[in-house]
Amino acid sequence: MQRVIHGLLVTGVVFAGSLGSIPALAQSAASEKTATAERKLIPIEHFAELPFLEEPSLSPDGKKIAAKMAINGQQALVILGLYSNDKSLKAVNAGKNDLNWWSWVNDDWLIAGIGSSQFVQGQSFYLRRLAGIRSDGAKINMLVSRQAAQAADDVLWKAQDGSADILLAYQSSIYIGDAGFWPEVDRVDVSTGKTRKIVSSKSSVFDWYADAQGAVRMGIGYVDGSRTYRLHYRPDATGPFRVVDRADLRRDESLTVPTMFLADPTKAITRSDEADFSSFYELDLTTMEKGKRVFGVPGYDVDSLISDRAGTGVAGYRYTSEGAKVHWTDPEMAQIQADIDKALGTRKGTIVSMSRDWSTLLVHVGAADRAGAYYVFRPTESKMSLLAKEYSALGTAPLSPVRTVHYKARDGLEIAAVLTLPAGRDARNLPMILLPHGGPFARDSETFDWWTQFLANRGYAVIQPNYRGSSGYGVSFAEKGEGQWGLAMQDDLNDAVDWAVKEGIVDKDRVCIAGASYGGYAAFRAAQRDGGRFKCAISYAGVSDLGAMMAFDGRFLNGGRRRDWMRKQAPDYNAVSPVNFASEFSIPMLVMHGKEDLRVPVKQSREMVEKLKAAGKPVTYIEQPLGDHHFSRGPDRLQFLKEMEAFLAKYNPA
Repeated sequence: MQRVIHGLLVTGVVFAGSLGSIPALAQSAASEKTATAERKLIPIEHFAELPFLEEPSLSPDGKKIAAKMAINGQQALVILGLYSNDKSLKAVNAGKNDLNWWSWVNDDWLIAGIGSSQFVQGQSFYLRRLAGIRSDGAKINMLVSRQAAQAADDVLWKAQDGSADILLAYQSSIYIGDAGFWPEVDRVDVSTGKTRKIVSSKSSVFDWYADAQGAVRMGIGYVDGSRTYRLHYRPDATGPFRVVDRADLRRDESLTVPTMFLADPTKAITRSDEADFSSFYELDLTTMEKGKRVFGVPGYDVDSLISDRAGTGVAGYRYTSEGAKVHWTDPEMAQIQADIDKALGTRKGTIVSMSRDWSTLLVHVGAADRAGAYYVFRPTESKMSLLAKEYSALGTAPLSPVRTVHYKARDGLEIAAVLTLPAGRDARNLPMILLPHGGPFARDSETFDWWTQFLANRGYAVIQPNYRGSSGYGVSFAEKGEGQWGLAMQDDLNDAVDWAVKEGIVDKDRVCIAGASYGGYAAFRAAQRDGGRFKCAISYAGVSDLGAMMAFDGRFLNGGRRRDWMRKQAPDYNAVSPVNFASEFSIPMLVMHGKEDLRVPVKQSREMVEKLKAAGKPVTYIEQPLGDHHFSRGPDRLQFLKEMEAFLAKYNPA
């Protein structure tokens, strides 16, 4: 069966041999070797393979799974039956649209957020839309498609009674002077597309919040001209909204906003970083005052919370220390997690999705040194069945070992870094790749990484520093990055190399730097500023001109807020923009960029390369016609790895 609706293609697909099962949890843990693999050259195509299955989510009844799946080198949303009487698999191809997210509404319907850049009256807009998809793939409803303007995929609530109702906030105009520019909230029946207005648009309010019962309780108003926020609140679904809090960004003020409304309508949970590291606190909605801290982790920020069955309480908290972790507060889930941990030994089992009654769980099993797999686990049966391996070619065998290290920056700041060493080689005097993360407000942790493992397999030590300005280590650590783009943040990267050399792990004369997005910027900056330290540099989708990048970002809604933030990070754009210093580049560069990149315009690489060529510098430039910012196509990954391998073999052979 095939049908095309608004660019979405639904097909029936059969994958022979993709799914497997094993009889028991303990046996699944024992079936794989845990020793570090001997060095073995793995085909490059294995690392370039897209994950077979990503972010699988169980239907409420636990009978189906929705996930992103790699089909012929591209990613599509699939709906898979889990039971023997329903082994169907339907694929929903978003076409030229981005598939941004998906979620089940009830047993028979799910929703998916899609987006694409389109020209409207001569100006480019990123249009976000919401599709309702029946689980058999036979029907797709584009929701509020006639009314919607730019943003139309903000789902505030999903019914818990088995119906297909949601609350959807959406714009009906692209013009900021129109009332419809500010989102209204409708109750939408996903199965029919019928709507009923719940809350009218309110000037300056772009973000609405609802509780577990479907009552729209809160709206956040923001005025970019004055950089001020207002918090509109009401205690139920029928009363008027009143302003209960204000904040001025220019005074570094912030609002206290509920992360979750609790069963008691006067109580909520909020996240706050007032004690440097973000933690979760009780919140009294009658006074908007924070109460006691309910969860936090010394030395790290918290990530998110997991709701209980009713959606009105907390079952657990997610955070990242050396790697991603979950602290379960629900006793039943805590015991299940303990049983999984005991069975898996050195590998890690993470519960990623649960059925409505928690009788069926999806568990990701893996480790930083190996690709993982997804299992279906039914606790009452003490049985875990293999659903799919993430990478069929790589399997789940151990690859190169990964660990977290700490080093001191030149000013004494302690920095964590992820170190991957090539398996089967003595960790002495190795060639190295310095691999700074993107963001830069992001971080690396101990998790499987196809790019890092490829480099290690080719014989390189890889270090990924969480330089100052990275996320996850508290407010003060993040603030140390302010004003330090291309300066102290770059010094932190160099100090990671010095640490590895001092430890005897790395040969100081055999180091290259590589990165994507901000990591690509760091590679440009290193080649310009610190070329004497490196043999070569590789930039994928890197930023070269901060002023031009800010002009691009400033076109979007609330661009003033973004400009303020960027000025804090780099007060003098010109002084730290590599595009202005092409004559100072002193090492060979490989530059790659996807033409379809919506985050960092391809112009950032084109202009940098043009300047380098004019200055007579050694640079190789490859533009991927269908490439985006996230390596979401298998052919683009493969081309990137091949070009990188050849470039490194020429300038920094392992």
